[in-house]
Amino acid sequence: MNKRVSSRAIIIEDGKLLTMFRRKIKSDGTIKEYYVIPGGGLEENETLEENVIRELKEEFNVDIEVIKFLESVEYEDTIANYFLCKIVNGTPKLGGEELERMSESNYYEVRFVDLNELDNIDINAKDIIKNLK
Repeated sequence: MNKRVSSRAIIIEDGKLLTMFRRKIKSDGTIKEYYVIPGGGLEENETLEENVIRELKEEFNVDIEVIKFLESVEYEDTIANYFLCKIVNGTPKLGGEELERMSESNYYEVRFVDLNELDNIDINAKDIIKNLK
């Protein structure tokens, strides 16, 4: 099975990490809450850098600059490529597929999370983020 390749933007402003908060209510009524580093899947003929720039424009309505590649992490069904980035234009607000798919049982929200709170939330790449401090 081919793993999905994605690019993710680690953006830190004033000691806070830009994230996408997710809440899913499963069919059995259980609620799963977690955070994701913004980004998404690589499209054909796209570089990893072009991918992360496009995804942040679609999901968060911001233009970003890629500062540097940080690390590639292989998960069960995906390979995530993390980049340190900064916002060069715009204020993060929900857009794209996430806005279209949002419902009571499938909730998305743009959130800045204090770096001191990382250990208290469910999010991937904690070690990568902490190494940036």
